[in-house]
Amino acid sequence: MSGELRKVSSDQKDCQLCTRELPLSFHHLIPRLTHKRRWVQQEYSSEELQRGIWVCSPCHSALHRFIEHMDLAKTYNSLESLRSHEELGKFVRWSQKQRRAKKVRRRRL
Repeated sequence: MSGELRKVSSDQKDCQLCTRELPLSFHHLIPRLTHKRRWVQQEYSSEELQRGIWVCSPCHSALHRFIEHMDLAKTYNSLESLRSHEELGKFVRWSQKQRRAKKVRRRRL
């Protein structure tokens, strides 16, 4: 499982998905909303639950827009697996071509 701990990434200046230099936010690879589930506690160590990546706001919004929390915890819990997601990949490729951050509307599920 890849990802960086929150403390290490203070040097991170580029989004780990789109590689643009924008203000970043920390994304837990295993969403915090799933941490109390029994299967998550049995599957992952406390260190693994704290792993994450630094992403820009548009990528973070798109990530949660395209992938539900349970799917993030089960399947898309590494940077490589997130990059392999078809819809998110399309967004990242589009985002890399943009000059500025564009607001991404997040639809409620």
